[in-house]
Amino acid sequence: MPALYLAATQKSSGKTTLSIGICRELRRLGHRVQPFKKGPDYIDPLWLSLAAGRDCLNLDYHTMSEGEICRGFANALADGAFGLIEGNVGLFDSVDLLGRQSNAALAKLLKAPVLLIVHAQGMSRGIAPLLLGYQRFDPDLQIAGVLLNGVGGSRHEANLRRAVEHYTDLPVFGAVHRNPALEIQERHLGLMPSNETNQAWDQVERIRAAIAEQVDIPALFELGAKAMLPAEAVSEQTSAPRSPDLRIGLARDEAFGFYYPDDLASLRSLGAELVEFSPLKDSELPPVDALFIGGGFPEYRMQGLAENWEMRAAVRDFIERGGPVYAECGGLMYLCRGLRWGKAYSPMCGVLDAEVAMHRRPQGRGYMRLRETEAFPWPQRKGGTRSEIRAHEFHHSAIVDPDPRWRYGYEVLRGTGINGRQDAVLYKNLVAGYAHLRHVGGVAWTERFVAQIRRILG
Repeated sequence: MPALYLAATQKSSGKTTLSIGICRELRRLGHRVQPFKKGPDYIDPLWLSLAAGRDCLNLDYHTMSEGEICRGFANALADGAFGLIEGNVGLFDSVDLLGRQSNAALAKLLKAPVLLIVHAQGMSRGIAPLLLGYQRFDPDLQIAGVLLNGVGGSRHEANLRRAVEHYTDLPVFGAVHRNPALEIQERHLGLMPSNETNQAWDQVERIRAAIAEQVDIPALFELGAKAMLPAEAVSEQTSAPRSPDLRIGLARDEAFGFYYPDDLASLRSLGAELVEFSPLKDSELPPVDALFIGGGFPEYRMQGLAENWEMRAAVRDFIERGGPVYAECGGLMYLCRGLRWGKAYSPMCGVLDAEVAMHRRPQGRGYMRLRETEAFPWPQRKGGTRSEIRAHEFHHSAIVDPDPRWRYGYEVLRGTGINGRQDAVLYKNLVAGYAHLRHVGGVAWTERFVAQIRRILG
């Protein structure tokens, strides 16, 4: 199973742009490409999915065991696709002193050769000791080559290549010159999601053309073809999916689009037909039994969401009638009374009696550990005790003056949630919080949500 791990010396080195270009060019050359992203992330995978033509999957130590990571990796590559893993932050960066759960640890776990991206702006001969240090820091890690990014021109490229070739044994697989036209617009949570711009495909093609010209893609394919999967990475036979017997409305448009593909696949396998609707453009809900309103950037579409009063009323009426709804982050914001960003204010659905305010700095960011309260409507119990839930959050918004009468589904053990101590507001058959769940690591939230929908339907 061919695979390649794209890592960098540090964050903001251009990993995503280069990964997009490599994915798209491999696809153009006729290869099946399966992208992966390390850690919890929605935005980079949206771009990688668009480039590869198949869903990008997340590999995350916080929510997945090593065995689960290996099995998920093998399952996704079972059809012989080329696996391309985009790392996060720097190759060796980790809060753990020994580097557990770092990109290097994941590359070794998956036995994937590492292509090290170096953002070389302002560098010349100094690239050599940098690379030598990376090679010697962990001799067990297979750093198979270098990809130069942010190169200033042909003379700069020649100087860099000469230094790398003279002092190291690492091959240079390409040198991508600085080009503002290849940059994807950034905002407070990272790159602009591809679902928000009509020019996303054009941007992918621009990146592909530049990468194809400046990177030796056939050589990268040959490098990845030498990868050997670990013994633990054995693909599993999945059970036959259940015939659809219920319909879940999935909010998906320019405002909402943060969903994990494997979670959606799990919902479908459990007998749920996912019916997409747009809170921005549709005037009414489709005939559905439940709603799943994921994260996104409702703040960038707050006026459009407010102007669509028919949909806001339809969502509110659905919840008031007792319809089962699960909402994460952006979905939580949409269900509150209104959204404020600076001097701008827009009314939202008004299901939850509180306003939401945007802030310049993150109000909750990173991994979460949660414990379900006794009030949680579709609980996960292990041996009769409340189990710990591993999740993540990343939001610049905060609930203003939450109603003191609110009931919550989670006690926050690590993280912020709604008030630093609690998350997941419970109202009728609604669960709405800042935590993003994944159907991995024994959490099984999709199974429990679907079971709750069937109980409510009777």
